[in-house]
This record gives sequence, C-alpha cells and structure tokens, in this order.
Amino acid sequence: MDYDIVISGGGIAGLTAAAAFGAQGFSVLCVDPAPPVTEREAVGADLRSTAFLQPARGFLERAGLWDRLANHAMPLEVMRIVDAGGDKPEPRVIKSFESGDISDLPFGWNLPNWLLRRELSAHLEGMQTVDFRPGTATTALFTRTASARVSLSDGSRVTTKLVIAADGRNSPMREAAEIGVTTTRFGQKALAFAVTHPIPHENVSTEIHRTGGPFTFVPLPDLDGRPSSAIVWMEDAAKADALMQLDVPAFEAAMTTRSCQLFGVLTLASQRGLWPIIAQAANRLSGERIALVAEAAHVLPPIGAQGLNMSLADLDVLLDLAVAQRETLGSAAMLDMYHRKRIADIRTRVAGITLLNRASMASDPLLRDMRAAGLDALYALKPVRKTLMQVGLGTGRKSVDAPS
Repeated sequence: MDYDIVISGGGIAGLTAAAAFGAQGFSVLCVDPAPPVTEREAVGADLRSTAFLQPARGFLERAGLWDRLANHAMPLEVMRIVDAGGDKPEPRVIKSFESGDISDLPFGWNLPNWLLRRELSAHLEGMQTVDFRPGTATTALFTRTASARVSLSDGSRVTTKLVIAADGRNSPMREAAEIGVTTTRFGQKALAFAVTHPIPHENVSTEIHRTGGPFTFVPLPDLDGRPSSAIVWMEDAAKADALMQLDVPAFEAAMTTRSCQLFGVLTLASQRGLWPIIAQAANRLSGERIALVAEAAHVLPPIGAQGLNMSLADLDVLLDLAVAQRETLGSAAMLDMYHRKRIADIRTRVAGITLLNRASMASDPLLRDMRAAGLDALYALKPVRKTLMQVGLGTGRKSVDAPS
C-alpha cells in the first residue's frame, strides 16, 4: 500500500483528520485542489469562524492540535438568543444560556476559519506520517475488497486501505462511490464577515432572530484596540444578493439596524463572503473502502455551532474504530459499524436544525409571536433549559448506535 489512508479534502475537517490519524501512526495522504488561504485579507479567505464545543476539545487534544490553537481561541461562556420579530428591529425577548449551569468550562472556543487553516497546515508540515499536497485533487476511485486505488490530478495513482471523503457538499469521492444524498433548499443565503463595535461582547455569542434567518455575533479577539465579532447573517437569497451589492456605508447602516444595535454602531472589518444555505445528509456514510465525513456526509444551516462539531464527532468515531481494528482498516465490517454509530445522530441533528431554521425564517406576525413565546417557555423550565444545552453540546452522542 502507498498509504494507510487517503483523505480527499483539505478544509478544516480534512486537515484535522490528517493530524488525528497521523498522530496515531497511520500513514496519511491528504489532498485538496486549492491551497489553503491562510491570511485574513487574502482573496478567497474563509471569513467565517468555528466554535469548537466542549467535546471537540478532547478530540483536538488527542490529535495534538489543541495546544497550538488554544492561544488564538476566544471562550464562549454565554449563548444569548434574542427574538426581535416585532414591527420594529428591537429586542422583544432576550434569554442567556450560561455555560456555568452545566459545566465549569465554557460552551466552546471560537477561532476564525482562515487562522485555523494556517495553524493546521503548519502543524502538518512537521508530521512525518502525513503527506499534505495542496493543489492536487482526487479524480477517480476504484475499489475492491482488499484496497482502493485513487487517481490524482497530477496523473499519479495511489493505493490505500481507506479513503476518507472530506471533500465538501458536492463531494467527488461520494459521487464516485455512488452514494446519494437528501437535500433541503431554503431559498436562503448567508453573508459572512467581521465587524468591530464599541460595546464589548464579553465572550457572549448572540443570535438575533427576526425574519429570513438569524443574525449571529460570535466573539473574536479585539481588532485595532476595538471589540470584534464574526458575523453570519442569513437572509432570503434575493435580499442577501442585494446586501452584497451595497457600498460599505450602506451595508454598515443595514447591518447595524439588523443587529438591533445591541453592540452599538457596527463597522465592517473584513471582506464579505456569501454562500447558499441547505440542509443535506448522505443516504449512507460508507461504501467499499470509503467513509464520508463532514460536509460530504452532512450539511447544516449555521445555527448552534453544529456543523464542524458534528464533523469532529464523525472523525472521533472513525478514529476509534481505525485504532481498534488497525489490522482490518477499511474493511466492510469496520465501515458498516461507522455508519451505524453516526447515522442516527446525524439524521436527528439535520432534522432539528432544519426545523429551527424554518422557525427563524418566519415572517408571519403570528408565527413570530409563537417563536418568541416558545423561547420564553423553554427558558423558564430550568431542567429543560439544561437538557437543551447538553444536547446542543453533543454530550454522550459518541455512544449512539442505531440500525441503518
């Protein structure tokens, strides 16, 4: 075999997978058609941020990554949900969920995606077990019982025991394995950018619900001496496209209004990114010699920091199985077990986030009133509130096992 594992996809999930499997002594090839953009102001920089929830930290420590990331991470100690669905863009209901209610640790830690790519790429450079080839794509997959052969865009072919598809929502490796997906389209897009603001965020992540989808502040380190946050603004697709075309002063005025001025007047502090919102789940998580992880397996609207944390849960389960079954790595039995251990959690979370997103999009006054009343009712019951926080963190989901 040329490699124990070939990872198709060098995004955050793929790079993390390479580090984790390489740390356990597997020989790993990780490829991606585009080199990672590792500077904040560079063309193509991913301006979103990722909140690693509590269970993710343990996996990052196991992968040897946490010490490298910790100094850049902003703790998320409070998650605040604001309903602003009245006639005017102003808060009607504000509820704060505090990490101290369930743990001595923060809910999670937030890092900008471009910085994650920089740190993960640098980490792989020092790993003898990992061959990272940015600028190279997987182009074809041929599998048989004992191994897989992967063709690459540089004309070479490699053999491997296991292919991990971490190559996005339109995964070429998933398509090559003839695994279908179920997709829900919302007619939404999300804008991603960074801002500065005069009122400190105090490590509070804030979701403001009105219509079209949530407007979410996620804490970042101060920028040029001012408090800073990453923003994800979900809207009807046509409105999102129009917002992208606004000049900076008009855009700043629009986002300040949409934010209900909870942090004062907002100043744009980055480029703007735009991407379509869907919910998607693969019909299976494995095929012959291939495992699907991250967006190749599931795509969610950016609500509740579920996306990448689900991806790390995929990797955690797959890594456990790989270490326990090292001699039969990539076997049908191992990959069937991976599918069974992850599929129920994935389907449940995709369905739940889909419902939450539809609720956040509501424009009818009656539906908006019901959303506000529901938030009030859930928050008022402390046992329910604590359970919702624990479910959101993914506590105990690693043990989930279900029939296919």
